[in-house]
Amino acid sequence: MAELRSRRSNLAVPGSNPRFLEKAKGLRPDQVFLDLEDACAPLAKPAARKNIVAALNEGGWGPKIRAVRVNGWTTEWTYRDVIEVVDGAGAELDCVVLPKVADAGEVRALDLLLAQVERANGLDVGRIGIEAQIEDARGLVNVSAIASASPRVETLVFGPADFMASMNMKTLAVGTLHPDYPGDPFHHVLMTILVAARAAGVQAIDGPFLQVRDVDGFRAAARRSAVLGFDGKWVLHPDQIEAANEVFAPSQEDYDHAELILDAYDWSTSAAGGAKGSAMLGDEMIDEASRAMALVIAGKGRAAGMSRTSSFTPPQA
Repeated sequence: MAELRSRRSNLAVPGSNPRFLEKAKGLRPDQVFLDLEDACAPLAKPAARKNIVAALNEGGWGPKIRAVRVNGWTTEWTYRDVIEVVDGAGAELDCVVLPKVADAGEVRALDLLLAQVERANGLDVGRIGIEAQIEDARGLVNVSAIASASPRVETLVFGPADFMASMNMKTLAVGTLHPDYPGDPFHHVLMTILVAARAAGVQAIDGPFLQVRDVDGFRAAARRSAVLGFDGKWVLHPDQIEAANEVFAPSQEDYDHAELILDAYDWSTSAAGGAKGSAMLGDEMIDEASRAMALVIAGKGRAAGMSRTSSFTPPQA
């Protein structure tokens, strides 16, 4: 499995628009995915494949994770998407996003096709990862098997719009709460995806918020999935990138506190600290469970490039 790099902000870029592809190179999301599916009309797909191959080969993407969303296996376009893009620019591609995944067999089929195209092009077999998008009831029921279907799977992604349609939900607002429901109607869905992702050791990414001008609304939606433990969220507009990067990184205060917990625990369990299993950090008792929680927050801060503003001083005997 490839290294699970940070995916706080995941920018969707229509493959049918060369101007958008070029503009995306200058933006600062953690990942860009060049879209051959919903953002690309059927008649535009053949040209979009060529646009994407050219954009990947031209470079200029910096440290961004470069992904392509192909069409799902229920369409006639999937195999050509994979073959043409990987044939043309496989060395410049990090991941393939597979939409509307209903069962583990769809992931395994993509794995086999990728392996063949990698071999044909002299690429390292298995280097290109897979992101599986969960967008209907079957996908949610099978999400644990999907998450572990292939070593290539790096990420599970929630696709809210198609999921809402598949469930006959009585709303057209994607990513927002509904005034007629006393709670979050997506809580169970998000937690089910998150549990499957964590059990398989992969990342979990929340889907888009379609009201692209409502940055405050995007921020509120992102906070709901971030507090559960999601690693990031799709963004559809440059204005959403900074908000996603901010929401899915810890606050400076939380990051500093997590690093202090790790330092204090390491010191208390050392010979110099008395080899104790628990310790006090100010008025807070910390132990191995505290360390486990702190590792999560510290890891998110380090992935975001944060720097500490405090340091640990061992207590005097």
